[in-house]
Amino acid sequence: MMRILFGLILALLVAVPPLFDIALAATTLAASQPPVLAFAAGVLAWPRITRTVRRWTR
Repeated sequence: MMRILFGLILALLVAVPPLFDIALAATTLAASQPPVLAFAAGVLAWPRITRTVRRWTR
């Protein structure tokens, strides 16, 4: 499912060049903000952290 969604988004960005420019600008703006990067890292790491902590309690 995620591969299909990613493919559709990528195809849309390639097919409509102005959307690519907007997405690139938004990504650059978000990546330049440390709190945004910290939040994204937390969201990506959360499943691994919870699995590790669950193993500690078992």
